[in-house]
Amino acid sequence: MVAPLRIATRGSVLARWQAERVAALLGVDAELVIVSTKGDERRDVEIHRLGGQGVFVKEVEQAVLDGRADLAVHSAKDLPSTTEAGLVLAAVPERADPRDALVGCSLDGLPTGGRVATGSVRRRAQLASLRPDLQFTGLRGNLDTRLARVHDRDDPVDAVVVAAAALDRLGRADEAAEVLEPEVLLPQVAQGALAVECRADDETTHKILAAIDDATVHRCVRAERAFLAELGGGCDLPVGALAHIDDGELALRVLLASLDGVRVVRAHARGTEPEATGRAAAVALLDGAGGRALLDEEAIA
Repeated sequence: MVAPLRIATRGSVLARWQAERVAALLGVDAELVIVSTKGDERRDVEIHRLGGQGVFVKEVEQAVLDGRADLAVHSAKDLPSTTEAGLVLAAVPERADPRDALVGCSLDGLPTGGRVATGSVRRRAQLASLRPDLQFTGLRGNLDTRLARVHDRDDPVDAVVVAAAALDRLGRADEAAEVLEPEVLLPQVAQGALAVECRADDETTHKILAAIDDATVHRCVRAERAFLAELGGGCDLPVGALAHIDDGELALRVLLASLDGVRVVRAHARGTEPEATGRAAAVALLDGAGGRALLDEEAIA
């Protein structure tokens, strides 16, 4: 009898859905290994103050490194730009809608001075750039908790911002008042994609996972992650990126903004090799569009 694959995952409904989705794609018996992360335990602190990327994955990855699980399933947007030593990003099986969604009210429908709840500095900065009149408040917790803020009598908001993929995957897409196009709100790196990691020396599991890797999606995610890596781990400013395949080439759009959204710089790059395209986009943003000056100004501030 073949032992079930042990899948490390966070315990939220969405995280479990993602792990079970990967198991279904693999067509194997699976056992979920539920892991609590720093991001799950410190819901009183905004994500960027906890350290940004990595706060939802480190403990999940450790379960694989320790041998308690064979693989880990993540929202790819939660991964740091470089893979943890001893692990390999073995599969990016699919990508749902990468866009952001407003629940409660559309962007044009928000009243002057309207309150928007989001825990993302990227979303906040871009929306503030479009609508300087808006007010923002934090947003943490699972999807149910976040969506409930729209109807919270004690601390009401006009809208909350969430990933469209989360709504889609949990059957709540009809609750979106508006799905924002990337030209309006550029998504987070790898948003909407699933990421599956295993130990670098586990050839058996790596081979199993290779069967569900979507080469096109993986290329796009690699380009976006390469862009983020080129910016450097010390970049705490709002960052966005989205790649797609156009006429056989990678087309990558990127963004960097000040925390208040007063300054937003954009750039793009095209190429056939993901890492080179990501690096080219970073150079275009930093040296061609004024991103380096923005980073220097924020560092001084």
